[in-house]
Amino acid sequence: MARRYVITFGCPDQIGIVATIASFLADAGGTIVAAAYHTDPDTGWFFTRQEVAADSLPFDADELRTRFGATVAPLGGEWRILDTGERRRVVILVSKEGHCLYDILGRVAAGELDVDVSAVIGNHTDLATITEAHGIPFHHIPFPREDRETAFAKVSELVEAADPHAIVLARFMQILPAQLCARWTGRALNIHHSFLPSFVGAKPYHQAHRRGVKLIGATCHYVTAELDAGPIVEQDVIRVDHGDSVPDMVRKGRDIEKVVLSRGLRWHLENRILVHGNKTVVL
Repeated sequence: MARRYVITFGCPDQIGIVATIASFLADAGGTIVAAAYHTDPDTGWFFTRQEVAADSLPFDADELRTRFGATVAPLGGEWRILDTGERRRVVILVSKEGHCLYDILGRVAAGELDVDVSAVIGNHTDLATITEAHGIPFHHIPFPREDRETAFAKVSELVEAADPHAIVLARFMQILPAQLCARWTGRALNIHHSFLPSFVGAKPYHQAHRRGVKLIGATCHYVTAELDAGPIVEQDVIRVDHGDSVPDMVRKGRDIEKVVLSRGLRWHLENRILVHGNKTVVL
């Protein structure tokens, strides 16, 4: 795909927003190749995502950011501009379950996700071999119960060194401390199944099987200090029935988790997600 500048912008709804942006781009000679808009009647907030052909503008992305910021400043709100010509970097955090990691690495290897996985960090070594087989560094950081703070400090150091656009918790079975949640706001993505809060504790699939559930779902969301309560990016479900065993349900649950996580990651990297409060708009 030809290089593009992807603009996302959200502000209080008011007359003239679209005209302001369109006039700014037209005056600069910019060609809009895709555009989407949404107004939330509950919050009175306006959202837009626009893709501009990079070679249609006489200046680079940094100059576009400077000029665009000055243009929309009177409207209030928040904006971001992504240059698709800049490589996107991802760091993945894992524990023992590998289905989400396998899926992401497979999509990267196939060129479906055009990103650089800078590192995989695990609190166990189970997924080191598959990571290194893809030519990606694997960092093992144990999490002793008596010193989790030091462990998270090492994780943070590795993540910050990579300066990633996304930090993916691919079934990473550790709860991020509040300071990391704050530092990685809008960059850390998590995935979890739909059995919470109905089936808490050990063996949720066994509990769901005994209850006779008919749907298994998964939620991809941004990480916040409140566990599994961050802004939702994507959700989906898969059907199960009375004939499915517990292993069948586990397999189907893993299938829906990895698909939902990969969608959420793709939308994040494509600058499609606008966060407002604890809610997202995906354009």
